[in-house]
Amino acid sequence: MLPDPPDPRDIPVLTEVVDQDGAAAAPFDLKALQSALTSETLKLADSLLHQAVKDIEATLFERVYDRLRAELPELVDRIVREHRVGGTAPAATQP
Repeated sequence: MLPDPPDPRDIPVLTEVVDQDGAAAAPFDLKALQSALTSETLKLADSLLHQAVKDIEATLFERVYDRLRAELPELVDRIVREHRVGGTAPAATQP
């Protein structure tokens, strides 16, 4: 009878630090490791968030600029027609 194939959900657990030669590595300062990991993780998150904000700003700027480019000619045409027909500027309206 063949043995069952290994379950891919069984993740091996590292119980001992081993260097490339297979010898057990010297113990290390767990607090320093945790601090370094936390610090570097926060730096990476900060960098990624700043880049995401720049990307979002660029996308929004492009959308607003495209809409302005598309709508400005009609807006100018409408305002010019209103001033040409009435002879004076119409009263300001609240948006």
